[in-house]
Amino acid sequence: VQLQASGGGLVQAGGSLRLSCAASGRTFTNYNMAWFRQPPGKEREFVAAITWNLGTTHYADSVKDRFTISRDRAKNTVTLQMNSLKPEDTAVYYCAARTQGIETRSVAYNNWGQGTLITVSS
Repeated sequence: VQLQASGGGLVQAGGSLRLSCAASGRTFTNYNMAWFRQPPGKEREFVAAITWNLGTTHYADSVKDRFTISRDRAKNTVTLQMNSLKPEDTAVYYCAARTQGIETRSVAYNNWGQGTLITVSS
């Protein structure tokens, strides 16, 4: 499966951005999708995940109530709507996919898109 992320950029604190991840290559019925991020000089961390079939979501505490993950099964895309952005949200964001249940560990995912940089200025 191929994943293509888009939508990064520069935004002021308090602003919003939307990331998209387009998936291709096979049927995604049994896939679950996630967003991770890697802040400068830090480890990659879980942001949000969604099950492809039921749309069940899971969020990191740091983004809960600010970020929303959703999927469009007809378009094979996953979107991360990010509101009330903070400087600490600055990171390279990655989308990822796996065929089993939602996982917050990056090592559990074997399909990754290229990263997209988000910079939140104070």
